[in-house]
Amino acid sequence: MSRKSVVFDLRLLALALVVTACAPAPAPSTPQIVEKVVTQVVEKVSTQIVEVEKTVQVVVTPTPPAPQPTPLPAGSIKVTGAGATFPEPVYTEWRFAYQFVDPSVTINYQGIGSGGGKKGIADKTIDFAGSDSLLKQEEYGANPTLQMFPVLAGAVVPIINIKEVTGTLVLDGSTLAGIYLGKINKWNDPAIAKLNPGVALPDQPISVVHRSDGSGTTEIFTNYLAAVNEEWANGPKAGSAIEWPVDKAGNGIGGKGNPGVAAAVQNTPYSIGYVELSYAVANKLQYAELINKAGKQVKANAETLASAMADYGDAFDPQKLTIKMIDNGGGEKSWPIAGYTYQIIYMDPKSDKDPGCIKVQKYLEWVHWSLSDPAAAKRAGELGYATLPQSVSDKVHAKLATVTCDGNPLAQNPFVN
Repeated sequence: MSRKSVVFDLRLLALALVVTACAPAPAPSTPQIVEKVVTQVVEKVSTQIVEVEKTVQVVVTPTPPAPQPTPLPAGSIKVTGAGATFPEPVYTEWRFAYQFVDPSVTINYQGIGSGGGKKGIADKTIDFAGSDSLLKQEEYGANPTLQMFPVLAGAVVPIINIKEVTGTLVLDGSTLAGIYLGKINKWNDPAIAKLNPGVALPDQPISVVHRSDGSGTTEIFTNYLAAVNEEWANGPKAGSAIEWPVDKAGNGIGGKGNPGVAAAVQNTPYSIGYVELSYAVANKLQYAELINKAGKQVKANAETLASAMADYGDAFDPQKLTIKMIDNGGGEKSWPIAGYTYQIIYMDPKSDKDPGCIKVQKYLEWVHWSLSDPAAAKRAGELGYATLPQSVSDKVHAKLATVTCDGNPLAQNPFVN
């Protein structure tokens, strides 16, 4: 065979290799990326150089995406709270709305009174307590990691049921204390008539409704009575549960919770009681206006409540995050019977057997939403509450950023910047 024939045959062989190599490969069974890589193979045959092109198919497996966390099933995390009825209307609104924010968590809250809430958190039968009444030093001593923090402020208003009075009824601290001391016992008493010139007050006995359970609303109300009336300050005093002089006088009626007091006034002609403003608004109850410390007639609303909060600023205990009272402030527009409502938690709770520390995280996420979401604030305002001033809110955020679980920081604490 001649040298020319050898070269010719090798070229035919090279062509065959190219055709064979370029034939389509079977389709892979899984998604693949195919890249063509061209190399040169140099062969020397005698004095001739033959270039053979070979196409090599390189199969590259795509990088899988990062695994995404599996969403928790709807309602799989249950957070339980109980306590004050003072904030119950807004907590009801918030927990319903929050189901659309995070369907995985259900917030249950039962209004049983501040006393019941404090007992529940001390006994560790609930995850958080609601209270308008401050913890006593011995309660902190029994549970050193208990922490109160303010959530909202609200106004306490005197509600009345007098069919003859269709307009505004005005009272002051002296007359209100006189009624609850059992010393003013008719609606046409001269002290009330003097504050309401031109109003046809009925010659009817006053039925006086009060809380029958341990109550932060009662503590706010009696703080005010003690601040404006020396006899009250030296007698029944202020507290969440007291001995009511009107019960001894025979014209007192007890009602459980704000709802119980509201219902008792609604169902008892010529009665008076005290409730958080939202209960008066929701039940369309008539409530009296008051003469405040500055001598001005004021009505309970967002403006007068904000003024009452401003009278005391951010003078909270830096560790306990509590303030004794914001009653009877000196501002001209200030509503005189007002107070903060608090939640009580453990700063280092133990993890649950099933959800672990996720429950603590989910609770804090709900609180963060409650304190910072504009829609949550708007609904609270519509119900008659006032949101925290910025300086107070900053203190709350800083404190809740230090919550731990089983002694360890939470993986995703919403209050940590």
